[in-house]
Amino acid sequence: MCARLFAAADKAAGEPPREQVIDLETAGAAYPFAVYSNLDMRRPDAGIRRAVVFVHGVQRDADRYFGVGQGLLRAAQLDASSTLLLVPHFLTASDPSPDSKIPLWRGGNWMQCQDSRGKEAINSCGVLDDIARYLVTGQRFPVLKEIVFIGHSAGGQLMQRYAVLNNSEEALRKAGIRVRYVVSSPSSYLYLDASRPEGGDFKPVNSILCPGYNNFRYGLANMVPYGQGLDGEQLFKRYAARKVLYLVGADDNDPAYESLDKSCGAAMQGTDRLDRHRNYLRYEQFLARKWQTPVTREVMVVPQAGHEAADIFESRDVAAKIFPAAGN
Repeated sequence: MCARLFAAADKAAGEPPREQVIDLETAGAAYPFAVYSNLDMRRPDAGIRRAVVFVHGVQRDADRYFGVGQGLLRAAQLDASSTLLLVPHFLTASDPSPDSKIPLWRGGNWMQCQDSRGKEAINSCGVLDDIARYLVTGQRFPVLKEIVFIGHSAGGQLMQRYAVLNNSEEALRKAGIRVRYVVSSPSSYLYLDASRPEGGDFKPVNSILCPGYNNFRYGLANMVPYGQGLDGEQLFKRYAARKVLYLVGADDNDPAYESLDKSCGAAMQGTDRLDRHRNYLRYEQFLARKWQTPVTREVMVVPQAGHEAADIFESRDVAAKIFPAAGN
């Protein structure tokens, strides 16, 4: 079954993965974007049935996440002849770039559905829309049936906002493409009303202590243009119907962890990533009652895993959770 597993990488055993550039399009205008992939993107494979789009963390180490993604697909025993792994690389001005026209973001703005720098700004959540469009249009991958969007840590922050805010999933489903999201270990989540955890319940907070607690990226106030158009109830009802798997390491519970968001807006969601994960699951049920919209999620707390991506995604149990029907 795995004889052709990541043949392109096997040919270059011992060599670092090679960054590629693909041409994406938004509003009729093309732009280049850097990616890592298990295929030569200049020669799309007509047998690809599933695409896995895996977003890196705050260090923008897409090459390392490509390796983690390969480990995930090995653990799931997915054959490279039918599975595309694509790791987009969100770059800043301090990063070497394979093309001078690739969009660049300011610091960590890419993880917040923010626009890239310059007059020809590209939205980071829009990049995921454009990747999906790239995968399903034309004859690049004519038998594609599923796109699995995965984000870990900072990439998990982007992915959770994208899963809530994007307007593209319905068109993909109408085209016969299943869409799923994996949100892994983000520092914070997008809350859809003014309530936050308080004791065993959720209540509006004293904004004097943290006046920006409900601003985007933590809430819906001061929403970026990408996410405008729907109110919290409308967003929740749509989000509740989407296929989302939440992951976190059982040991990702250090409130002093270096890259944990410690701003007051994030701290109001919980003390650490594990606590914020559990609170958000309870929050979704709170909204389900408030807005009379049932929601069911796939959830996994990964035993003996902290915040390291490889500890989570190279687990056979996690692979089975993400790909319950691997090979189909």
